[in-house]
Amino acid sequence: MTAAVAVPRSSPTQAVILVGGEGTRLRPITSRVPKPVAPVVERPFVSYILDNLARHGVSRAVFSTGFLAEAIEAEIGDGSRFGLEVAYAVEDEPLGTAGAIANCESKLRAGNFFVFNGDVLSDVDLSALAALHVAKGGMGTIFLTPVEDPRRYGLVELDDEGRVSSFLEKPSDHEGTALINAGVYVLEPEVLEMVPRGKLFSIERGVFPRLAQAGSLYGYVDHGYWRDIGTPDSYLQAHFDILESTVYTAVAEEMGSQYLYVDETAQVDPGARVVPPCYIGARVRIAAGARVGPLAVLGAGVVVGEGATVLETVAQAGVVIGAHAQVEGSVLVRDASVGAGTQLVGAVLGEGVSVGAGNRLAGGICVYPGTSLPDNSIQFYEQLRGREGP
Repeated sequence: MTAAVAVPRSSPTQAVILVGGEGTRLRPITSRVPKPVAPVVERPFVSYILDNLARHGVSRAVFSTGFLAEAIEAEIGDGSRFGLEVAYAVEDEPLGTAGAIANCESKLRAGNFFVFNGDVLSDVDLSALAALHVAKGGMGTIFLTPVEDPRRYGLVELDDEGRVSSFLEKPSDHEGTALINAGVYVLEPEVLEMVPRGKLFSIERGVFPRLAQAGSLYGYVDHGYWRDIGTPDSYLQAHFDILESTVYTAVAEEMGSQYLYVDETAQVDPGARVVPPCYIGARVRIAAGARVGPLAVLGAGVVVGEGATVLETVAQAGVVIGAHAQVEGSVLVRDASVGAGTQLVGAVLGEGVSVGAGNRLAGGICVYPGTSLPDNSIQFYEQLRGREGP
């Protein structure tokens, strides 16, 4: 491919969102729900991507789905409640990032388009990204973000004109801040001609290096918020960032300057204490003497027993926390239960997990769906790997 000649273009009004993966690194949070619609402060995660697209004038999004495609479509629907039109293209088998984008071609309208990795939480200025792409006249533009430790990622280097000059895969000896590919792009439709159909093909390895060699790939550097929510720790931190308004979201607007949201149907005993930043969902019940927050999210119908403590924790819908339990730095997936007096520190309980009274789980313990722990059965810090539930 030869270097592109700058021609008049408009900003994209459509996007492809890649959500076909299984989210294995995020289990047991994603053992029974696809990562794109895992709840983040009581909203499906991809709704934050859709919000940002709509804010910047995008009117149509095409989801490239695969794993649990029906569950994603059932949750997102036609996109109308998020302010834009949504279509779906389903992979029969994994096609890689480039293959997944090309699989959406029949659903796209004429013209350029954004691409989002479906596990990226960001408030990147898409209008500025698009403006740079239009001004440079290249075939593609990558959103780049600086990170202090780039060894988990591939580095991207730019020349003086903002073109991508080289990629460096996960350098083990790099020191200092470096730019990484943040998983948001603008592409011209001609790029799809480079992608073989019906086979596994990567945009990062099969397309971008060729565009860079042709001088037709640019980088847009944004110092705003960016997070990959691919692990339980990162998933939990994303909640904290939203609660503290570190990232711009509709939830932050809802919480306001007090960094607190308590649904009007929630029942908080006068003897309980709620410490911002905190989000209390619909029909939550918090008993006398309990303390919730700071940095706590209680989903719809959560029950917090008398004298219990819940801080730096996400408890999804239907979770029950017993009297005088202590829950800190943990994720409790929907319908999990914690017995009286149990202590959780840095634990992840899968959907429907039952932990009896008097247990102590900490140090990164993950308990998978379908697991039931009797009273006083766990008193150590080692990692517990239960069986996957049916």
